[in-house]
This record gives sequence, structure tokens and C-alpha cells, in this order.
Amino acid sequence: MEFTTLINTEELAKNLRDADWLIADCRFNLTDPSAGRRLYLKSHVPGACYVDLHEDLSGAPLTDLGRHPLPSPQALRSLFTRLGIGERTQVVAYDAADGGISARLWWLLRYMGHERVAVLDGGFKAWSEAGLPTEVQAFEPQSEVFRGSPKHEWLVRLEDVAGARCLVDARLAPRYRGEEEPLDPVAGHIPGARNHPFTRNVDERGRFLPGERLRDLFAETLGEHSAEEAVYYCGSGVTACQLSLAAAHAGLAPGKLYVGSWSEWCRDTTRPVALGPEPGTALSS
Repeated sequence: MEFTTLINTEELAKNLRDADWLIADCRFNLTDPSAGRRLYLKSHVPGACYVDLHEDLSGAPLTDLGRHPLPSPQALRSLFTRLGIGERTQVVAYDAADGGISARLWWLLRYMGHERVAVLDGGFKAWSEAGLPTEVQAFEPQSEVFRGSPKHEWLVRLEDVAGARCLVDARLAPRYRGEEEPLDPVAGHIPGARNHPFTRNVDERGRFLPGERLRDLFAETLGEHSAEEAVYYCGSGVTACQLSLAAAHAGLAPGKLYVGSWSEWCRDTTRPVALGPEPGTALSS
């Protein structure tokens, strides 16, 4: 069986020792970059390797100037080769709970043409709550040549943003409205963008909502636009990937990613900034 969006703890537990499966621990804290690796070394899913948002899932600023620039195709091939991801490999990524970080690995693999990748629904929290085994020993996978190629059409760059028909901001509502900004130098959002906080796609336990409910929520956000027209962004192109994941899980088109996101947009003081809610479209956090 192939998993391409989400996987539950029971299915992962059944396949823990499958040689064709790779488990990636993507836990990360934006305000404490070493916290994820510390958590990994303290306890993780057996056989999981650690994948770092800064060191592995970000790269040199080539396509964008955001806080987490998209790695080059060559860098991604090198990473996925080191992780041992071949054509038959089923990848399962997890983070602390809601997929806000692990979806970045999901998106990058799909961008590079690898379809067999899923996010653990509920993350490590769900695994722990189920009483499933953990280990502390770090795991280093055996390398296998990765041969994927990028789908450049999935990307929206800074110069393309003005032509986007439906911009969707994945940050929490207070950041979108410009009431607070803990990470970037300017508060607010790109004019015309609609707000769909990534946390809206999950329940209080960090589990993704049923597909029908997700479709309803995306319909509210997108309004007259189709899912194919959606361009998702966030602070730095990370949690926006969770919206693509949620859309795909709901049977919708995953949309495109403005990877530079707000951190790139607000670097240029000549670019317009919007504050407050967009009439008729802003959502609560």
C-alpha cells in the first residue's frame, strides 16, 4: 500500500521494520533551533532519522530571500540520496503534532517528483499517546541514489506574486492582521491575501480534520477561486506546505507555494503591506 498524504500510527507501527520505509523526525522550534534535535535524542520513533529544518530543508538563497530559502535541486538530490530515498522508498515524516514542519519535507519530496511520502497524523504526540515504542539511539540511513527532478511550475517567486489570482496566508490570524510579529521585522500581510491559519486544518489533538470538513474550510477561504488557483504562503515557506498537504488529503489540488513568503516580501520596504482583516475573508485563529 502506498501513502501519499497522511498515515496513522497503526499503519506506521505495522511497517516499522520494512526496509523500503524511511521515517524522518522533523521536530523543530523556530525560536529554539536546537530543540528539535534535543527532543529526537531524548526519544523518537524507532528507526527514525533526524531531518533539520535549517540544515536540511533550507538552502542557499537562489529562488528566494526568505528565512528558509528553497534548496536547489542539486542540494535536494544530495539530501535525499543521503537519506536513502529510492524510487520504492515510502517516506513518513513527523513533527510535534500538526504537520507544520514535516509538511515541508512532504512538499519538497513531491516537488522533486517523489510521490511515496506521507505525514504522520498527529505527529510524535499521537505516537506517544498510543503507547507505542520509542528509542534514543540516533539512526543513520544507508544512502541510495535519488534521481528526481523539480516541478518548477509548483513555485511562485517574488516577481510572480502580483499576478497570483488567489493568495492565501497560512499564518495565525494575529500575525496576518499585523497585531504581532515574533519573527520578521515588519508586521502585516500581502495586500489581497486571504487568511487560512494552518492550525485550522487540525483538531485540538493535532490530527487533521476529515476530508469533507477540510473541503468546506478551503471553500470558505478560496471563495470564487478554485484550489488550482491557490498560492500559499506563510512566514518563510514552511507551514504553508501544510495547507498544500491538507488540500491534497481532502482531494483538492495542492496549489502552488510562494516559497519566499512574508519574510521575503517584507524585506523590501517599497512593497505594500496590509493590516487588519480582509473584508469578508479573514478567519479567526
